[in-house]
Amino acid sequence: MDIATIIGFFGGLAAVVLGVISSGSSIMNIIDIPSVFVTVGGSFFSLWIVAPMDQVLKVGTVLGRTLKVFDYGEKAIVQNMVSLSEKARREGILALEEGLEDLDDPFLKEGLRLMVDGSDGNVIRAILESEMAKTEQRHMTYINIVNQWAGYGPGFGMMGTVIGLIGMLRNLEDKSSLGPNMATALITTLYGSWVANWLFGPMAQKLIGQNSAEMNAKEMVIEGILSIQQGDNPRVLAQKLLTYLDPKSRKAIEGEVLKD
Repeated sequence: MDIATIIGFFGGLAAVVLGVISSGSSIMNIIDIPSVFVTVGGSFFSLWIVAPMDQVLKVGTVLGRTLKVFDYGEKAIVQNMVSLSEKARREGILALEEGLEDLDDPFLKEGLRLMVDGSDGNVIRAILESEMAKTEQRHMTYINIVNQWAGYGPGFGMMGTVIGLIGMLRNLEDKSSLGPNMATALITTLYGSWVANWLFGPMAQKLIGQNSAEMNAKEMVIEGILSIQQGDNPRVLAQKLLTYLDPKSRKAIEGEVLKD
């Protein structure tokens, strides 16, 4: 469970609630079910025009990823690549075929298989980078859908406000209802802002961060495989891969992989 997402979700809600209470208003004044239908429902069904049905139906699953913490094993990649490099220098590249099928990472397995089969380095890079690009393309397809949802929210919020104002103007004879009706009309604008700035906009950014972390790990795999193929010293390989890590992670394993 990603605690940061939970804190952000409830913290944002609490900030609005505290703002309402401290202004002397009531929470009930910002709760309006029809406004939810207009903003959240209207913006959601716009996605059915934007994207194919099967993609829209998976949006909930994609959003669920923001509640999870993913470990792409960057530190393990460095350690494994150094170990593979040492084995290749002792026994030759063909020795890496042993245990290849036991690897859990399909991307790493594919790259090592290409190397063991004697593929040229440029070919290995081209195939693996193409695989990376297609994976990122799939990720960005869903991230763009979430971004679209965030973008449509304020528009539907404004539509709801206009609808409310039309109803209010049609009933101008009742002066006492003007204030409450205006407040109700403006709630949809608030909900539209929530959709964009509290929910789906931040969720899309978190998904982008997850995608970047995964692509970083895949780049490490490519760099490691090509370094092994070129016969680089394991220490040199380690130094190359350590540049992909943040300072804290790098410090945690630097002594182990850079040992003499």
